[in-house]
Formats: sequence, structure tokens, C-alpha cells
Amino acid sequence: MLILILIVFGIISFAVSRKLKSKFRKYSQIPLSANLSGREIAELMLRDNGINDVKVISVEGQLTDHYNPMDKTVNLSPDVYHGRSAAAAAVAAHECGHAIQHATAYSMLEFRSAMVPIQNISAKILNIIFMVSIFGGMFLFSGSGGANWNMILLIIIGCYGVMTLFTFVTLPVEFDASKRALAWIKDRNIVNAGEHDMAKDALKWAAMTYVVVAIGSLVTLLYYISLFLGNRD
Repeated sequence: MLILILIVFGIISFAVSRKLKSKFRKYSQIPLSANLSGREIAELMLRDNGINDVKVISVEGQLTDHYNPMDKTVNLSPDVYHGRSAAAAAVAAHECGHAIQHATAYSMLEFRSAMVPIQNISAKILNIIFMVSIFGGMFLFSGSGGANWNMILLIIIGCYGVMTLFTFVTLPVEFDASKRALAWIKDRNIVNAGEHDMAKDALKWAAMTYVVVAIGSLVTLLYYISLFLGNRD
């Protein structure tokens, strides 16, 4: 059952990722009427919001764009950093949306940041359990059997609970950043009506990648809960 869940959500995730890349390629080929690069748009949005301590830099890769609160940098992939399209405008403004969240102490971002260490520990514990189950499962689950298995299931459920909460807390953070981005590029006349629709569509598919991860994590958590409850009967 777990393998089926992983396969199904793996396929869905792959399909959404392909759709996102397709949309980005399509909208990247249409020149932005304002003729501004992603870097210029990001720097302008930061200035408009009174943020002067965040740098806009270029990083390698495709769709590797992100905001790093540790060193206060908006990291844009080359296609976005140099790009002069609706797609580049959307992504650049979205990452600046995260910088604004950080600067204004947006509550959900603060909560998500506080969860990062716990989420990382949970992921490491799960990796250890899965590795042990592969190489020493028979020994681990032998002897007292059910008791061992129930304890391990509780640990897995706890870890997946943390990770699932993390994925769902991420959703409003991403949606809010996109909302800020779309409002600003429209109000600042960075995009015309058609370009705004393209930017909105690109960010919608970017958000879908997070939605798929969240739902997949929840379904996996419910699967392990059902195993635990079934094992108690």
C-alpha cells in the first residue's frame, strides 16, 4: 500500500513539475513590456518596501530560485535573474515576497522557520528507521514483535506528523508571497493585463508543487496511523 501511495504521488509530482517547467518556458519567450530584468524587478520591489539589507544574486540551475533568510539574499536562477519576461517577473517578485515576509515578521513564516530544526531531525530519524528496516528488519521486529513494531510505528507517526505539519504551514507562506508579488507587479505597472495573467498562471503551478507534497505527506501519515490502529486490534 505504501509503495502504491509513493508511486501515485511520485507520478502526480512529476506531472506537475513538467507542467510548471512547460509554463515557465512558454512565458519566458514572451518579452516583458516594461523591459526589466528579474534582477531589476527584485531590486525595485525591495526598495519599494523599504528593504535595503537584502542582496539579489544569481545562482546556478533551473527554477532554483529562493530567498535565504540566513544571509538575506534573494537567489535567482540565470533565466530569472537575466530574463525580461512575465515568468521572470513573477518568480523574482515572489521571492521578494518572502523577503518582505521576513522583514515584517509574517507569523506563518516565523512558525515555519521555527519548525525547520524539528523537521530536519524528524527526517533524519525516518531515514535511520527505514535504513535499519531494510538491512536489519527481521532482527528489529523479532522477539517481542508487536510491541517493537507498535513503538516504531509511533515514532514514524510522530515524525511524519511533524513533516506533514511543516508542509501545510508552507502553503500559506507560499500563497502569501505570490499574492504580494502579483499585487505589486500590477500596482507598479511592471506587467500589463495579459502579462499579469501569465505571471499568475506560472505562480499557480509553482504553488501546486507544494500542494502535492503536502497532500502526499498527509496520506502517508494517515497510512501509518491506520497501520498502528489495525495492529492494536
